[in-house]
Amino acid sequence: MHKELAHPLIHSLVNTLRDNTLDPFVFRHTIKEITKILLYEALNNQKLCSREIMTWNGVKTYSYVPEEDIVVVSVLRAGLSMHEAVIDTLKGAQSGFLGIKRDEVTHKSVLYYDRVGDCSGKKVILVDPMVATGGSLCDAIKVLKQKNAGEIQTLNILASPEGVQRVLEEYPQIDMIIAKIDEKLNNDKFILPGLGDAGDRAYNTL
Repeated sequence: MHKELAHPLIHSLVNTLRDNTLDPFVFRHTIKEITKILLYEALNNQKLCSREIMTWNGVKTYSYVPEEDIVVVSVLRAGLSMHEAVIDTLKGAQSGFLGIKRDEVTHKSVLYYDRVGDCSGKKVILVDPMVATGGSLCDAIKVLKQKNAGEIQTLNILASPEGVQRVLEEYPQIDMIIAKIDEKLNNDKFILPGLGDAGDRAYNTL
């Protein structure tokens, strides 16, 4: 399933990213703010675990998100800003990284780097800001399933209707949390109206 967030703040932050004059620092900061809202939604039904802590008036038991059972995986390099936002919040979570690039001629994705360990019994939060054709996200999900991932949730800033449809056709059990679904893909398979190349804009790539 997928959920597109409708909150006015999300709309405002996403539209801030569309401003092509935004400097990389502000671009990354805005992505992190959006990611925190996406994470809040993703963990809305998360089961909590109990933990004893020492408070100012003795040992007490409280409920917490079981961070040690969560793996945060980002698709390089555009997903790095999102990744930082998640692990800043879930400090006990593990990390993984996948390098996936798009062939600009065939528009197909190519996996070139895999730094994800065994995910058996883990909940995986997969962060990738842009879902255009859905190819990169599908490839990432395939890798995670090969590593025995349990529940998989994706956090995405922008998506095309075509990309969402492809991902959910191939992996209908995946839970996609999306800030904004844009209008369509153009002939070059870029999201319209979109915001350009998120990785280039985040890190000022020449």
